[in-house]
Amino acid sequence: MRVLVGHSYFLRFDEKLWQAMQPYPPLGTLYAAAMLRERGHEVAVFDAVLSESTAEWDALLASKRPEVAVLFEDNFNYLSKMCLLRMREAAFEMIAAARARGITVVACGADVTDHAREYLDRGADYAIVGEGEETLCELVDALSSAQMDVSAIAGLVYRDRSGEVVDTGHRPNLTQLDDLPLAAYDLIDLQGYRDAWRLHGRFSLNLVSSRGCPFHCNWCAKPIWGQRYNVASPARITREIENLRTLGADHVWFMDDILGIKPSWMTELAGRLEAAHAVTPFKSLSRADILLRPGEIESLRRAGCETVWIGAESGSQKILDAMEKGTTVDQLHEVARRLRANGIKVAFFLQFGYPGETWDDIEATLDLVRAADPDDIGMSVSYPLPGTPFYERVKAEMAGPHNWQTSDDMAMLYDGPYPTKFYRLLHTRLHAEFRTQKARRGRSLSSTALDLATHGRPRRLAMLARDVAWLQLLKARLNQKRRTTRRNDTSLPTELTREQAGTPDEADVLPVIGSGPRQRS
Repeated sequence: MRVLVGHSYFLRFDEKLWQAMQPYPPLGTLYAAAMLRERGHEVAVFDAVLSESTAEWDALLASKRPEVAVLFEDNFNYLSKMCLLRMREAAFEMIAAARARGITVVACGADVTDHAREYLDRGADYAIVGEGEETLCELVDALSSAQMDVSAIAGLVYRDRSGEVVDTGHRPNLTQLDDLPLAAYDLIDLQGYRDAWRLHGRFSLNLVSSRGCPFHCNWCAKPIWGQRYNVASPARITREIENLRTLGADHVWFMDDILGIKPSWMTELAGRLEAAHAVTPFKSLSRADILLRPGEIESLRRAGCETVWIGAESGSQKILDAMEKGTTVDQLHEVARRLRANGIKVAFFLQFGYPGETWDDIEATLDLVRAADPDDIGMSVSYPLPGTPFYERVKAEMAGPHNWQTSDDMAMLYDGPYPTKFYRLLHTRLHAEFRTQKARRGRSLSSTALDLATHGRPRRLAMLARDVAWLQLLKARLNQKRRTTRRNDTSLPTELTREQAGTPDEADVLPVIGSGPRQRS
């Protein structure tokens, strides 16, 4: 069949990430396209990442004339799981455009899994729940058959001829990841990505070595893989990295929730990459306890790791325990020290607003940043995602929207310790202090920031003086508001000007890995 596979993650619809301009291709979408093509279907891809609007999707529908239009969201992009409302609106527009042309519409992704009936109500003929690739292939095969019967295909939700909703049940996750075809990068415009990355002096592409996460953080949603964890072999990942290098990549972003969970996996990967002369700089996500295993950090360094992002979450052990994080504050300090000793940058994801958090807990997190001195930070507020114990705990307090509009929304979606405006001001204060600390210690910010070293000493000193003065004002305002604010307090500014807040660092403009809530550990 003629199949058009697309997704609704338009980078242009998210101003913060559009300004950062560190785009990554929709990896999950490209795996689905590759598998359909391997089954003999005629496949084209609509890549929304660098597209202008949904009008481009409609134009491709007109030119390609597909029999089936598929919205297959990239499940490795945490923003798909958060379901930013602007992206959901785009998905509904794309579904409507395909239906208007009489095309069968299939939708798949984290938001579809959580809200399958809503996607059917908005015009999708079939909603795929869970991982998706095998279900999609079997569905398209069935649609191409004169004796079509989809009732036996696991992982589908659809309406039968009487209008009743049919759910065919759960499909087990893929376990043999080595058998997957390589992502179909050839079906998208990679030159657009190369041009976008030129500003940063390198070309970065993405890959994953695993699917899922076995840990139990109680705010972490897992609509696709649940608690299951499956991993590709180091031999397969070496092959993938070699393929990315042939496409021109000189940097890699591992999109795994946690890289290298399996003991000795990273050691074997490092050895294979060295033997193949394919060691390539990369960034990844991990956990403090994983990184403190003997030889783990050394193997990361050998494999080419430049930066590790860690889900630190909080500097308060009380809050970490309430989250069922399974790590300690002491481990965060130790892993930061060891990573730097091995020449690897360390970055912290931080989360504020978890139920029961007090000002003392917030101060403990600020103290963690000061003492551990990470190279980068990303801040979020606790974000209730369906299917989590945290969501069940606070859903009665969620009177308004259940999702952010864009990734920099920073809205409290439930009745947290402080209101939204407090956390937006905290975000500004945290990053102002972080920049000031880095400038005082003579360390430039990350490559996505405006590097202070390029401005000369007088300019650097002037910027530092401005940030120090602004930081003192922020501290005073935040201390005042924490003592007096209530959820209906509207006296805080909605946002601060860029000149007031200073130059943004990577955590302010972080792309796909983002600083918002996601399935991270």
